[in-house]
Amino acid sequence: MITISESKKEYIFEEDRDFESCHASTLVSVDKGDILAAWFGGSWEGNPDVAIWMARRTGDGWQRPFVAADRWCVPQWNPTLFRRPDGRVLLFYKDAKTIPEWKTMVKYSDDGGKTFSEPRQMIREGMLDRGPAKNKCILLSDGSIAAPGSTEPSGVDIWDSFVDISRDGGETWELGPFIPVRRVDKRARHFAYDPKMCYGKGLIQPALWESRPGHIHGFMRSTSAAIFRSDSTDGGKTWCCAYNTGLPNNNSGIDLVKLDGGELVLVSNPVGWDWGSRTPLTLSCSDDNGKTWKEIFVLENESGEYSYPAIIAGENEILLTYTWRRERIAFWRLRVSR
Repeated sequence: MITISESKKEYIFEEDRDFESCHASTLVSVDKGDILAAWFGGSWEGNPDVAIWMARRTGDGWQRPFVAADRWCVPQWNPTLFRRPDGRVLLFYKDAKTIPEWKTMVKYSDDGGKTFSEPRQMIREGMLDRGPAKNKCILLSDGSIAAPGSTEPSGVDIWDSFVDISRDGGETWELGPFIPVRRVDKRARHFAYDPKMCYGKGLIQPALWESRPGHIHGFMRSTSAAIFRSDSTDGGKTWCCAYNTGLPNNNSGIDLVKLDGGELVLVSNPVGWDWGSRTPLTLSCSDDNGKTWKEIFVLENESGEYSYPAIIAGENEILLTYTWRRERIAFWRLRVSR
C-alpha cells in the first residue's frame, strides 16, 4: 500500500480572476514537466457567458488563465484533456444551452497547449451525443483510446454510461454499448432494498482503468448513494451488469488513476447519500484491482463544496485538481512512497 510522503497545495488563480464561478477541472502533463489545466468559468454553471478556461503551470508557477473555447451566448461545460503518445493534446468539452442538448466538441494542439485548432464536433450531427462526460480518456495497452461517456436526456429519468474506443488517435470512434444496470424507481415504495440494484436515474461519468490487456474497468457516479462498477474482458465491446462497490457516493463526480506499481488511487467525496454534501474530499488506495480500499489522504474536510476532482499520475507522484467552493481550482502535487 502506498503512502503520501510529501504534499503541496496551490490555487491555479486567486481572487484576481476574470469570472465569478468555476467548476469541472481537468489536467494533463505536457512537455518539459509543464501542466495544463482547464475548467469552465463564468457567472454560474449553465449561464450564457460560461467558457472553457485554461492555464499552464511551468517551473515558475501558474500562468494567467485564458479562454480556450467559447461560443456567443452558449454555455460551455465539462472539459477533459488528453495527450496522445505523439504529443498532440486533445481538448474535449460540451457545448449547448442545456445538458440534454450537449454536443461534444474537440480541439487539438500540437505545441503543448499554447495554441489550439478550431473546434469540431466529435460525432456527426443527428446522433446521440458521445464523448467524455467529465473524466479523462485513457490509453489502452493496444494503443487505442477509451473515452468514458454518459447521457442525461431530457424528459426521461434515466442516466446511462458507455465507453467509446478510437483506434486512430481520436479521429474516429467505435461506439460502445450502454453499460447494463438494474434500476429501481426511487418513487416506488413497495421494494425491499437490494444492493445489486441502482435506485433512481442510474449511472454517469465513468472513471476508467485497464488492469491487463483487454480488461477495462469503470467506476461510476450513481443516484444510489454508492459508487457502481462494471468490467469488460473484451476491450470494451461488452460490459457486465454494473454492481454496487459499497464505496459511498454523494451523486457527485469521482476520478481515479492507476499508478505504475499497479495500485489504484480514487479521489471522491465519501458521503453515502444521494445529492449529499461535497465535503470531505479524500484519496483512497487499492492494491487488489479495486476490490478493497484504504483512505490515505484527506484533501479537504471543512464546510463548503470541494468537488469534481481530476487525477493523473507521474513518476512517483500524483497530480490532481478540483473545484474549491466554486471560486477557485485547487491543485495538489503529492509524493508517493511504497
